[in-house]
Amino acid sequence: MTREIEYHDAMTNMLELIWGVGFMTPGGEGNVANLVDGLELEGKRILDIGCGIGGPAFVLASKYGAHVTGIDIEPQLIEQARIRAEKLGLSSRCKFIKVAPGPLEFPDDSFDVVFSAGVIMTIEDQEEVLTEAFRVLKPGGTLTVYDWMKREGEYSEDMLYWFKMERLTYAMKTFSEYKTMLQDNGFIDIELNDRSKWYRQRVQEEYEQIKSDLYPKMLEVLGKQEADHFVENWRSMVVVCLNKDVSQGYYRGRKPVDGD
Repeated sequence: MTREIEYHDAMTNMLELIWGVGFMTPGGEGNVANLVDGLELEGKRILDIGCGIGGPAFVLASKYGAHVTGIDIEPQLIEQARIRAEKLGLSSRCKFIKVAPGPLEFPDDSFDVVFSAGVIMTIEDQEEVLTEAFRVLKPGGTLTVYDWMKREGEYSEDMLYWFKMERLTYAMKTFSEYKTMLQDNGFIDIELNDRSKWYRQRVQEEYEQIKSDLYPKMLEVLGKQEADHFVENWRSMVVVCLNKDVSQGYYRGRKPVDGD
């Protein structure tokens, strides 16, 4: 996968207004809690694939006591994350690295947990991502992912229009496709959890906020043309969520140890 910079400062600023400081996907700390539910993270090494500007990594380090390595392909996001880590006093627990698409430059069996929130859906070669996640996990380690999934079949016209408004790269899969890929890559104890009902309600609330309370700030940050584009973007996202063209959920798998 190759792509030009997609998350410019204005875009990340707007996402933070909607989803919380440091976050580029919905749910904030609650989403992080869902992703790591039942995992013991104190002192553990976590790889955050697609770390963005660092919000989840900071929660994992400060609240759960983990040591986090965040990776992303967009250098401006990595720079923001590093600056924020320094300001929060978390530089010793959070390291951020700009990477190129492709194989990860980490040794085998390096991490206790591989974590990703709202990113793998944007990567064309998802098989490679899961293969690499399996490789760098220690035996017994866990892959835990929050992502957006498509329904069976071809993208609808509403989905294609939403992609146009998003101006982002997507390569969405279905829940069943993720299950198959996890199995094919050697993961066991696979769990899939559809949490779309929550976000179908939340996205409508976000749209109302964007049209009203947040709109003056959007004008200030983006200018009228881009602010109006952002409003239409969210309207189109409401449509695909309510139509169940897109779902939000979690999937998890474990790397076997000898004897499994």
